[in-house]
Amino acid sequence: MTKTTSQMVDREGLIELDVGDDVRDSSRFNKDIAPTQASERTWTKWNIAALWVGMAICVPTYTLGGVLTAYFGLSVGEALFAILLANVIVLIPLTLNAFPGTKFGIPFPVVLRSSFGIFGSNVPCLVRALVGCGWFGIQTMFGGLAIHLLLSELIPAWAALGGVGEVIGFFVFGAMNLYVVIRGAESIKWLETLAAPLLLAVGIGLMVWAWPHTSMTELLAQPPSRPEGASVYGYFFAGLTAMVGFWATLSLNIPDFSRFAKSQKDQIVGQVIGLPLTMFFFASLGVVMTAASETLVGQTVADPVRLIGYIDSPFWVVLAMLLIIIATISTNTASNIVSPTNDFQNIAPKMINQTRGVLMTGAVGVLLMGYDLLQKAGIIPPGVSLEQMYSNWLLGYSSLLGPIAGIMAVDYFLIKKQCLDVPSLYMDNHAYPAVNIAGFIAFGVPVALTLIALTTGTMYWFYDYGWFTGSALGAIVYYIASQLLATAPMAGPAPVADREPSEQLP
Repeated sequence: MTKTTSQMVDREGLIELDVGDDVRDSSRFNKDIAPTQASERTWTKWNIAALWVGMAICVPTYTLGGVLTAYFGLSVGEALFAILLANVIVLIPLTLNAFPGTKFGIPFPVVLRSSFGIFGSNVPCLVRALVGCGWFGIQTMFGGLAIHLLLSELIPAWAALGGVGEVIGFFVFGAMNLYVVIRGAESIKWLETLAAPLLLAVGIGLMVWAWPHTSMTELLAQPPSRPEGASVYGYFFAGLTAMVGFWATLSLNIPDFSRFAKSQKDQIVGQVIGLPLTMFFFASLGVVMTAASETLVGQTVADPVRLIGYIDSPFWVVLAMLLIIIATISTNTASNIVSPTNDFQNIAPKMINQTRGVLMTGAVGVLLMGYDLLQKAGIIPPGVSLEQMYSNWLLGYSSLLGPIAGIMAVDYFLIKKQCLDVPSLYMDNHAYPAVNIAGFIAFGVPVALTLIALTTGTMYWFYDYGWFTGSALGAIVYYIASQLLATAPMAGPAPVADREPSEQLP
């Protein structure tokens, strides 16, 4: 007998879908991107908060204050305020785009099928995947350095390997990350819940240790690096855009995690608790530690891994490196592997399962870091620093990801009115088109304007404020185009949440 799709709606308004044979046999379906069942929705607000603490405490967060003061011309006070404000702002798309994941139990690529089409969703998915793979490579480089320094302390002969040791550390650390994600969502949940309190305790300890060695009054009084007399607003909003761009990736693929949340309240409260203050605290720690490094080790060191390497105590170096490794794994697994893994599966779910998606993420990440790996191995001379590379990314990719965030939110809340025909999201030629023209128009317009700004210098503010301009314009264009083109599904099965009670089989 052919099994039909049935659903249950719980008291939180969450929908548990038991898909039928027609969905399971579809080329757009596999068990790893299938809707989560009730037994899988175990993440409480504290698990969500721990996820964000584990992701936010990492080496790039530590260096954000330095990035804003060195590359965006802000003072220390302006930089820290920009970081706090940016993470309050980014909570808006994070919580909004998490809603469909929590309600229907579906991951980011499946949510995107509603706004970009069943096949068209691969374009924004691959944009997001490429950014995730790039960040995977960058974070793995930091983790590999920590492993190299750890082994150098434990095995004196290892230090003689130099850059080659860092390259070996890169691959060892990368393999550790991939293993965690291959084991599944519960493995990530366990890692983040364990790491969060430990990382917070270490951060507080470091702040207490460094605080007496620096003067916050003098630090906050330092003049900004922008031209004297220049208005603060342009520099501040460019820096703010970059800081919003730091989590622009997760504002898209947050359904990959919210699909495991027990309720909408859990995902909202967990994100509010876990993100803004953690980012502000750890960025502040980076500013304080960098300022104190002159007193502590005799020179200014902005990289926490290298700063720890100056400590003249094998015990503390080993302990600190282990903590850096834990912090980077907790960030890298959740932030940079989960989304590309699901995005690659979206291309061909029957051919690419979770394990293959994870391995593809690792392979692309290694290729993107090939230039830096060759530098460390001494094969080619040094060039652009890692810090310069990712500070430039913050503006560049936020211009690409902003429109997608705006399109997703408008599609779910205004066009589909929080009702999705979930079975049709897994099948061709049903309620959703192969390519949603409105989604591509809304994505293409802000991207085209960004390219014009970059190539001609006209309207350069559109690029400088790329996440804000892109998300707002993408949302507006998508709403108008959807109305004009009537792309919202009008035929086929009624959206799941709108079916009559008699059709909602227990």
